Amino acid sequence: MPVLSTRTPAARATRARLAPAVVLALTSGFLLDLPFPIAGPLPPWRASFAWIGLVPLMYGLLGALDSSDPQYLKRSALVGYLGGVTWYILNCYWIYHTMHLYAGVPAAGAAGIVVLYSMVLGLYFGLFGLVIAFLRRASGGIPIPLATAPFLWSAIELAASRITSVPWDQLGYSQVDNFLLTRLAPWTGVYGISFVLVAVNALFAAALLSRSIHIRLRLGVGAVLAVILLQLGSWIPPKPDPTEALAVLLQPNFDVRQNNDWVGPEWDRNIAVFLKQSKDLSAGWYEEMPGPEKPVHIVHRVGAKPPVSLVAWPESPSPFTEGDPRFRAAMHQLATETGAGIVAGNPTSAWEMDESGNRVLRDYNSASFISPQGEFVGRYSKIHLVPFGEYVPYRELFFFAHHLTKQVSDFSRGKERNVFTANGHRYGVFICYESIFADEVREFAKNGAEVFVNISDDGWYGDTSAPWQHLNMARMRAIENRRWILRDTNSGVTGTIDPEGRVVQSSPRHVLTSLPAWYGFRDDLTFYTRHGDVFAWGCVVVVAGAVVFVTRSRRSAPMAAAL
Repeated sequence: MPVLSTRTPAARATRARLAPAVVLALTSGFLLDLPFPIAGPLPPWRASFAWIGLVPLMYGLLGALDSSDPQYLKRSALVGYLGGVTWYILNCYWIYHTMHLYAGVPAAGAAGIVVLYSMVLGLYFGLFGLVIAFLRRASGGIPIPLATAPFLWSAIELAASRITSVPWDQLGYSQVDNFLLTRLAPWTGVYGISFVLVAVNALFAAALLSRSIHIRLRLGVGAVLAVILLQLGSWIPPKPDPTEALAVLLQPNFDVRQNNDWVGPEWDRNIAVFLKQSKDLSAGWYEEMPGPEKPVHIVHRVGAKPPVSLVAWPESPSPFTEGDPRFRAAMHQLATETGAGIVAGNPTSAWEMDESGNRVLRDYNSASFISPQGEFVGRYSKIHLVPFGEYVPYRELFFFAHHLTKQVSDFSRGKERNVFTANGHRYGVFICYESIFADEVREFAKNGAEVFVNISDDGWYGDTSAPWQHLNMARMRAIENRRWILRDTNSGVTGTIDPEGRVVQSSPRHVLTSLPAWYGFRDDLTFYTRHGDVFAWGCVVVVAGAVVFVTRSRRSAPMAAAL
């Protein structure tokens, strides 16, 4: 195909088509942000935007751009990329607050980090645009790229989880309150929900791109009916799950910006408050902390109170360390007085041998497990650490990271996903950021955990959308594995999540409080728990097959014409 001169009318017309396509991509970036939390629980109607969020981008790629343009593939990748950068900036704006207010990065540097982060992850959207454009050009039409789009999107979400390890707010999370669509999650994980959403987006796009008014009408009506029927699940919740046990979740509300070391008698005063909170079952008892939020503490109880089976203390910037005799004594006292197992977040250290055979002291972000008899029986050390928060990846390359932030830790990775037993039941503990990795969390259930305990410190997010986004991703882990989750945080959202993903109980944010939390046990294994991301990998195979098919068809067409 001859290359058009940039001065010809045809070339100018081709370039003119790029602007509408870019506007459509930016519109998709905006629409895709609407189905996710902004500053609180998501209203059900906002989840509906997930059904149309990708339509402008698809139309821009397949309708606004000229597939005969020699630069079509590059322009499509650029259009997709700009839409992705827009979405990541809107969805993850909270990174600015975290880096500026809590990590001490200057305002310009924090803004630059958000932009750089979005520019890197926006490449996944660019890949989506490139593959869709390739399929269109190679196949000579729009049916194959639109039919492949849901497989491609799910495959790219898997790539984001495995390559850059940032599966934050995958599209399927927008439907965590849709109790009809989430029936897929125990089979396909969140990827199956994303697949259905993109399939309906593709149906809308097909209706807009069709040249036949009859086909356009049929596709459009079909897409609208699919949205109405599938979105009804947001208003029809299933029956409540039965509860049989009681836990106490401590929310200490440490200020992550301050030095929380306790000197002298301060230790005794504060630990006495925390011990009292951890034993107090009078729902609604809390100490209000300074701040604009006036909390209302509401707890729903069912039936008579059984003995407390578990007490959880969260991941937090606390002075607790497993080796401190005062901390061990306090945990022994709490366990023996309540007869409960205890999960307590704290940093731990251990002397180990490095690769060269030298003895080195390594630090871990851990959760200690204390038996009802008061013995420290084991710990879970966080395996999936937060880059530039808990460690510096590629330290030689990013040697300047410690100078940029004041709060970068230097933890080592844990090695085992341990399961702990207390009062005849097994608990799996994972820490903070790990809750967004579905294929890793399922290993706890596979290893025998009957209930999940997720300890976290969402205080680093401040009053942004991030605590609510993080909560919804944890909720999806409950659905995928059909497990109760006891979610204990430093400053909120602390609560219980049932196997349907519902937040059954919660504490107010930004207060020192404790939550008497009802929950149940399950030991059945879902298909997703047993087999993981089989569906997503299947999508990868389908996309690869589609690319190979259209490539071979394109090569064979000239040969057939010559014969």
